[in-house]
Amino acid sequence: MANKFKDLGVDHLLVKALKALDISVPTDIQSKVIPLMLNQKEDVVGVAKTGTGKTAAFGLPLLQQIDTTNNDIQAIVLAPTRELGQQIYKNLSEFAANIPAISITSTCGGIPIKPQIERLKVPTHIVVATPGRLIDLMERKAVAISNASYLVLDEADEMVTILKEGLDTIVAGLPKKRRTFLFTATLSGEIKQLVQNYLAKKVVHIEVDMKTLGHQGIDHQYVVVQPEEKLNVLMHFLSSKEGQRGIIFCKTKAAVNKLAKNLAINKFSSGALHGSLSQPIRDRIMDQFRAGHINILIATDLAARGIDVKEIEYVVQYHLPDTFDAYVHRSGRTARAGAKGLSLSVIQQEEVADMPDLEDELGIAFSEMPKADALSIEENNTKLWAKQIFKTKPSQYISEELKTSVKTIFHHLTKDELIEKLMAHHIGQTKTTAPKEDGDRKRKKR
Repeated sequence: MANKFKDLGVDHLLVKALKALDISVPTDIQSKVIPLMLNQKEDVVGVAKTGTGKTAAFGLPLLQQIDTTNNDIQAIVLAPTRELGQQIYKNLSEFAANIPAISITSTCGGIPIKPQIERLKVPTHIVVATPGRLIDLMERKAVAISNASYLVLDEADEMVTILKEGLDTIVAGLPKKRRTFLFTATLSGEIKQLVQNYLAKKVVHIEVDMKTLGHQGIDHQYVVVQPEEKLNVLMHFLSSKEGQRGIIFCKTKAAVNKLAKNLAINKFSSGALHGSLSQPIRDRIMDQFRAGHINILIATDLAARGIDVKEIEYVVQYHLPDTFDAYVHRSGRTARAGAKGLSLSVIQQEEVADMPDLEDELGIAFSEMPKADALSIEENNTKLWAKQIFKTKPSQYISEELKTSVKTIFHHLTKDELIEKLMAHHIGQTKTTAPKEDGDRKRKKR
């Protein structure tokens, strides 16, 4: 494996840009793909999980082979979501920082199309697009791809349905003599069919070992809960990770919204992300997450695509995914760029039997996280209740007369006595409404 990008044949201007980004040592997928794209003529299928550097693996050779004297669109990069498309566009622009003659644009769905049409009137070499928006632009004759030499399908396994419906239209607009590069975290039967249908007969397969590198740095754990205690156990875990960034995965939009509402009530710094949200709202939430203004994202699988944030310390499977591939994508949000991370699955007793299958299929080992006991849950919920009170804004609609009456009731109490009474009242209320749990032990005196 090459120790430096220049050993792979990467141009010095690109190497200089990588150095400015503090990128100096190629990853496994980069070491294998870059020489192939630069020195050979075959189509390439690259199999590697998210976070292993696939964008640089195809992006650096693409940039190096752009003819800046030719104003035609020379490369099309397709991504499943606008978030991922924007991330690829950002990465390519950073890599090309020292080659200003290269023109790159992003044309993804979810935002007005007219500005994109205007932008495409300017000479453009690389177009990063979502399939649906590219087809729309083609139908409006706003984009000319008939001279493109390269087609990249990134995260192809996440847009199989979209590609099935629209790839024929896109490919029909491309020249027959082109090179196609398909990148995927998993090699399902549907992906194999795409390869057979749209790539050349002679294809070079590059695979990063998903059973080793794909899970390096990730601590895979599960915690077994009863349905009624699931939220409380999650909140106890989140409290232990206060100040850290994480993503919680739910199966459905409705589940995302419900969990986001519960976390908001308990004053967790969180935001929801799913496909039914408008693009401006999704962008705002992602900007807040990247900037550290919120620490927790609650998301569906597809909505989380394109979240290229290195400092994600943990992911939570609030619902187990339906496929092994989805688990790879989810857990791959953490432990990026050589960091460590935790992937926690919150499961019910009947799901314990599914864990060995995940271990065998993905070559990973799970350990069981002890469930927080009833007293710890109660104490955590009391702290969350206290935070709710602390963050409650005084009401301007409470009369001065009522305020005075209430103050008169409490006036003889010290601050400590008032807090103790409030806590005792809160705990008494929760004990009368919450179901008894096995193993509930006697409260300790503090």
